Amino acid sequence: MVNIIVELSKYLIITIIIMYTYLCFRIFGYQDAEKKQRMLKRQNTLMFMLQLIAFMVLYLEMNDIKILGLYLAQMALFLATILLYTHIYPRVSRLVVNNMCMLLCIGLIMQTRLSYSKAMKQFVIAACAIALSLVIPIIIRKCKFLSEWKRIYAIIGLISLGVVVVIGQVSYGAMLGFTIAGINIQPSELVKIVFVFYVAASLKVSRGFKDIVVTTAIAAFHVLILVVSKDLGAALIIFVVYLVMLYVATRQPLYILAGLGAGSAASVVAYYLFGHVRTRVIAWKDPFAVYDSGGYQLAQSLFAIGTGGWLGMGLCQGQPDKIPVAAEDFIFSAIAEELGIVFAMCLILICLSCYIMFLNIAMQLRNQFYKLVALGLGTCYIFQVFLTIGGVTKFIPSTGVTLPLVSYGGSSLLSTLIMFAIIQGLYILREDEEEIIERKKKEQQIRQLRAERSRKQRTQEARKRAVKPERAPERQKRRQAPGKEKARPQQRVR
Repeated sequence: MVNIIVELSKYLIITIIIMYTYLCFRIFGYQDAEKKQRMLKRQNTLMFMLQLIAFMVLYLEMNDIKILGLYLAQMALFLATILLYTHIYPRVSRLVVNNMCMLLCIGLIMQTRLSYSKAMKQFVIAACAIALSLVIPIIIRKCKFLSEWKRIYAIIGLISLGVVVVIGQVSYGAMLGFTIAGINIQPSELVKIVFVFYVAASLKVSRGFKDIVVTTAIAAFHVLILVVSKDLGAALIIFVVYLVMLYVATRQPLYILAGLGAGSAASVVAYYLFGHVRTRVIAWKDPFAVYDSGGYQLAQSLFAIGTGGWLGMGLCQGQPDKIPVAAEDFIFSAIAEELGIVFAMCLILICLSCYIMFLNIAMQLRNQFYKLVALGLGTCYIFQVFLTIGGVTKFIPSTGVTLPLVSYGGSSLLSTLIMFAIIQGLYILREDEEEIIERKKKEQQIRQLRAERSRKQRTQEARKRAVKPERAPERQKRRQAPGKEKARPQQRVR
């Protein structure tokens, strides 16, 4: 009986994720607010259905009552997140909220499948991060001086990365972070957000050659410190984000060409300078040829994706534990093995719909600073998704970055939720801008109507004044006419 339920659940989960993904893009074609709300509520229903089915299977396979407790806690968290966001911020982007919760849901399902203890830690971090993120939109909306902290952003970013170089712990060949009170902190995840704010503040108005040189130099210092700490994935993300923001701010293709040239040269230098980079490149070329000396991780990832096929093995039916760091960098491979390639492709499309929403917000914002912030955060998010999925599928060499909101990792989860909260704040700002524009249009229309009325009134008064002098002589003639007629007979009598 259990086997039948597990097998049926596989098809139900795939059907649900397809329907959810379809609604992610179908909603862009509707202008009616009521239809959009109905579709967004359907997304919430589908997410809770997917969560219920997945945890039912996990409970049947693991036979642990703690699974049910974790399920109820997660359901309460997602329900509270949706209700709090929509009630505190009525103008919030519901699609971004729904996708954020769905990605978290998928991640927590897989974390529970792989390790209950990691799933509990991830859940606690997610709950705290969501509580923190609820404050951020109002900060973005109310604080008008964020664009003036250019130097502060640069100092915070450089010092945070510099601390890692001094006291950082080596993990997988790189100094990624340090531990305080048993909590592993990875500053590069939060520095990415601070860096976006710095570049936006630098390029919002001043886009002369001297200003660009200074901004580029400070950005290069960020990248250089990350290279020294061997965190090449974060260095690559910051580099690409800066190039995109620079091009959008200046509209100069020459800067892009120069940046790509410098990036290519730096990649060659990194290949010969760092041994773990050479290992990853060699494994990327042919992981099966170096299976025992660097290609084992990627080979297991490819085995898992191939074993899962289009529809997957089903929850708890695969062997994702054979993939090294399956809960972190290679979570996509574990998802593809047990839930199928179709599910994995839908996951990519959900991430893509988030990016489209980010771009939509960026294009509609009129303030240059906020426009660049939205663009930078969107680029940071989607490029990290690309690096993660591209690395585990052998499309590009592995960079060791996590899949946002899905992979295990406190710093990555916290930074991504803050990123989404900032985007929500910018979305509210966009709504405020539209309201101000509409109010100005109405005021202008009222002024035009008043001016038109006053003009018509002046025209009518002018016509009246022009008519009165013409009629006055006629009246005088009429008044004088009887006198003249009476005078003539008197003169004749004389």
